[in-house]
Amino acid sequence: MPSCPFAPLVSRVESLSPVRPLGRVAESRGGTVTVSGLSREAALGDMVCLRPAGGGGRHGEILSLARDCVTVLPDGVPDGLSVGDSVLLTGRSEIAPDDRWRGRIIDPFGNPLDGRPLMPGPRPRPLRAVPPAPVGRRGLGVRLATGMAAFDTLLPLVRGQRIGLFAGSGVGKSTLLASFARGVQADIVVLALIGERGRELGEFVHNVLGTEGMARSVVVAATADRSPLVRRRAAWAAMAVAEHFRDRGKSVLFLADSVTRFAEAHRELALAASETNALRGYPPSTAQEIMALAERAGPGGAGAGDITAVFSVLVAGSDMDEPVADILRGVLDGHVVLDRQIAERGRFPAVNLLRSVSRSLPAAASETENHLIMTARRLLGVYDRAEMMIQAGLYSAGSDPEVDKAVRVWPALDGFLSEAAPDGVQSSFERLHAVLSPVL
Repeated sequence: MPSCPFAPLVSRVESLSPVRPLGRVAESRGGTVTVSGLSREAALGDMVCLRPAGGGGRHGEILSLARDCVTVLPDGVPDGLSVGDSVLLTGRSEIAPDDRWRGRIIDPFGNPLDGRPLMPGPRPRPLRAVPPAPVGRRGLGVRLATGMAAFDTLLPLVRGQRIGLFAGSGVGKSTLLASFARGVQADIVVLALIGERGRELGEFVHNVLGTEGMARSVVVAATADRSPLVRRRAAWAAMAVAEHFRDRGKSVLFLADSVTRFAEAHRELALAASETNALRGYPPSTAQEIMALAERAGPGGAGAGDITAVFSVLVAGSDMDEPVADILRGVLDGHVVLDRQIAERGRFPAVNLLRSVSRSLPAAASETENHLIMTARRLLGVYDRAEMMIQAGLYSAGSDPEVDKAVRVWPALDGFLSEAAPDGVQSSFERLHAVLSPVL
């Protein structure tokens, strides 16, 4: 039965209240604002609207509570704010996704960024929802076609899997995410763009993602100029949108670019709330925030869909042991490492297969397919260990049969990793078998 077209409007009217609690600015220091008069009504995480006497307004979030005041972090610099200005308590941090958001670009508050009207859905959802009950969650699902040979064979992606994409800047991370958005089998794609440069938003959506990718996507964006409050909220809002479609039985592909900027935004907010720093400057709560976000993705419970997630991590100097990368890698079902040296020699995606792993294996492949995968990995490893000698001309053919095999297939195998796979998984394995046939 089709839903009532007026349900979003009815829901918005029902949410209106003739009375809203009002506080007053008592002090502003260190980027936060102390507000009196809201202690009895406000809760941690509630949103407020700061209203300077000169006009205008700015959102803020309640960071801490005291008996006679609350501490608010404004969305940006509170220029023009004075002691005694009014502060309106607007309610819980929620978002109301709707099926009609498909193909739209929104901000973390659910407002449209593409210049067209957008109505909220009939039911608000919490930004920080509890993950499905662990005992009731299904296992990982079937293997998904991705449109890329490397991920259709050697690094399989299955329904409900969560993987990390670890890369430095300029190595092709955003392009690979767009390839996932266009090629991975899914009913809906939810893309969180956290802290991206403003000019890159339109370029990514129109040129990289393209019309085909955008047609089945919801993009939640918070550009680099937005406050840490908004940038952190972008990840939560995007996950809430993904959960909306998951609970409707859909297969959702969730892409986050990047978790590093989410963690940096949380660090700024946590320090503003007087949390001590640790973990190379990150507060202790960073680990919990990253793990809580990752746990919300994955297979759903009975009758629900699933959220297949790709979380990108911006690693400086390819340091896989930096805090954000280390935390995220420990809670995911696999990780993909993009190598700058591979990108510099012109092979894209610049996946370093030897440093990447998919924990859906061996269950995601047949015995024959697993044999091909292990053979390819072994030969790539053999070539990697002998590459310096080979390039220097110090290796003599016939010295080691395994190295001879690796040298024979390496050009074709390296080229295979950059191939598109428009004909599906089975066709990709057939091409991989053809590449390895000289040494099988």
